[in-house]
Amino acid sequence: MLYNVYIGTNEKTIDHIRSVVNGMFIQTPAFADAVHTIDHIRERYNTSVLYELTQQTEEDCKRIAALHERFPRVYLILVTPVIQDERLALYRQAGIHNVFSPNVTAQTIKMVEDYLNLRHQQKFEEFSQRHRDMLHTFHLPVWKRAFDILCAGMAILLLSPLLVGTALAIRMESKGQVIYKAKRAGSNYRIFDFYKFRSMYTDADKHLKEYSRLNQYRTEDTDALQPSRGIPLDKMEQVADTETSVLVSDEYIIPEKEYLQQQKEKRTHAFVKIENDPRVTRVGRFIRKYSIDELPQLFNILRGDMSVVGNRPLPLYEAELLTNDNYAERFMAPAGLTGLWQVEKRGDSGRMSAEERNQLDIRYARQFSLSMDLKILFKTFTAFIQKENV
Repeated sequence: MLYNVYIGTNEKTIDHIRSVVNGMFIQTPAFADAVHTIDHIRERYNTSVLYELTQQTEEDCKRIAALHERFPRVYLILVTPVIQDERLALYRQAGIHNVFSPNVTAQTIKMVEDYLNLRHQQKFEEFSQRHRDMLHTFHLPVWKRAFDILCAGMAILLLSPLLVGTALAIRMESKGQVIYKAKRAGSNYRIFDFYKFRSMYTDADKHLKEYSRLNQYRTEDTDALQPSRGIPLDKMEQVADTETSVLVSDEYIIPEKEYLQQQKEKRTHAFVKIENDPRVTRVGRFIRKYSIDELPQLFNILRGDMSVVGNRPLPLYEAELLTNDNYAERFMAPAGLTGLWQVEKRGDSGRMSAEERNQLDIRYARQFSLSMDLKILFKTFTAFIQKENV
């Protein structure tokens, strides 16, 4: 998914760029709104910010420098019809990577998008290799591999009518690929293509007018997790008499204790869910409700990417949050189609905390056995029908 965040108010330029970009286009009239939006985007290697040039060069450069410092992975683009070399040098020094005309062509947009996709792919590979080198390599036991091949092969044969019928239903309802591929981090932080039946409209993102309607990276207690913007510098006397340490930016100050708490909350809430997502098709809602969308992962199992039972493979942005000593052990286990935390509170999984899930993953990595896998499979079948719509 590509994310394009536009900062500015020129409606003609906004309409044109919206029509030529792929992925999500989010228009924010104010700088503070853009910061708030980017804070909720996890995959920042796939994110560009298009900054509309104003006449206030010094203020522009301060804001661009702030964006570059806070979001170093984001690709910054200046949008302007013309600019002098001396002035452009100031913007590049502040952190601008590229310059677009308000009438930028689709070809130019495509070149930047290809670059962002390539950069994202390279990040996956670097991430995988770096963290695999940090760990002792996990080797899947022979008994578990044999169990996986037997179970996945039998399941594919028995469910082949359902697999074919689902593929036809998806194709009949909407255009696009039947199988959705996404990069995931599995055991040993190895990155692989994760298969699912496509459950969303391929172009639904372009029809969402407001980012808040998508609500992609929020949890039930989102409002409590929004980062504080601190206290404006002109009100610094409010904390001047306190004994706590404070962190100072160009415009705000924030107590160090509060800042550290925010960072802890970001790490804790690595798992997210989408409730009543408007991008999901009618077929998609049905196959999600009954977990049919997960069935193509049987082919992942045959390929050796996953096991029938294990810890769920994670998107890179989630895996990055779990690379410290407290959680890295969860990757010393097979990636699985189903797992321990899925059956512990399957019908109420949205209310299981991220910490509970992490600890159950670690527990599985330490204790998995044939008997445990059989118990988890039995519980999976008995809890197959989900009551929640996510």
